[in-house]
Amino acid sequence: MGEGLRIGVIGVGVMGRPMALNLLRAGFPVAAYARRAAAVESLVAAGAQVFASPAALAAVCDVVITVVTADADVEQVLFGPDGVGTTIRPGSLVIDHSTISPATARSGALRLGRQSVQMLDAPVSGGEAGAIAGTLSIMVGGALDAFERATPVLSAVGKTLVHVGDSGAGQIAKAANQLAICVTLQGMAEAFCLAQASGVDPARVLEAVRQGPAASRILDVMGPKMVSGDSRAGVESRLHWKDLRIVLEAARRAGVALPAAAIATQTFSALQKSGGERLDSSAIVEVVRRSR
Repeated sequence: MGEGLRIGVIGVGVMGRPMALNLLRAGFPVAAYARRAAAVESLVAAGAQVFASPAALAAVCDVVITVVTADADVEQVLFGPDGVGTTIRPGSLVIDHSTISPATARSGALRLGRQSVQMLDAPVSGGEAGAIAGTLSIMVGGALDAFERATPVLSAVGKTLVHVGDSGAGQIAKAANQLAICVTLQGMAEAFCLAQASGVDPARVLEAVRQGPAASRILDVMGPKMVSGDSRAGVESRLHWKDLRIVLEAARRAGVALPAAAIATQTFSALQKSGGERLDSSAIVEVVRRSR
């Protein structure tokens, strides 16, 4: 599987649009579908063809990529009345870059498998900057031969490609990734609140710790935002809240206790209830500060 194969991209928002552009730059013919016509304008200018529905797109594509928000969105574009599953050809490949539950990923792969279509759950990490640069980390679940077929396509949008295991394993890896990020955010928020409540400038604390063992990319990116109160969205908190609920459901199914994840979920939930769903996730520092 390589150049010349037609790639369909469903969901061309913050992540999907730059990924589609990178596929075009790599020489793949790209078809696109979005609910809003304005979302595909830059892709049309770059040479993509737009289709009116997921079904129309899937009928002419060898690989269908989905980059949507939640489980219900994936199920709708794949198995809805005008979804991919109604027209996709046997032997095609579906790559889902969304962050959804492992159970939904496994179910989708099983349903498409009955149509002789392989599906990979391939959530990404790296944010909008990584999508633009084509340097995303991609954690993949599904059959190894499907991963090997998909590698030229994945290489056009990502730098680190890891086949984690069978269907759902990619989503488990992403859940673990989000768990580590969100618990780190909780710890950072508490650390800065401790400093402030003790009469110490959080900005000076950040300067003191960011070069030591506590250093991390999350601290570098989110620490200054927490200290300054800049809550303009980089990653909207509602997305991390959604991811934490996926984490807790996966933990329930696996029979493991994740107390730190539960605490972080409570903090993110409080931010949603106070109207902060579209604020940056660094805004959880205000929730922690109010709980004093």
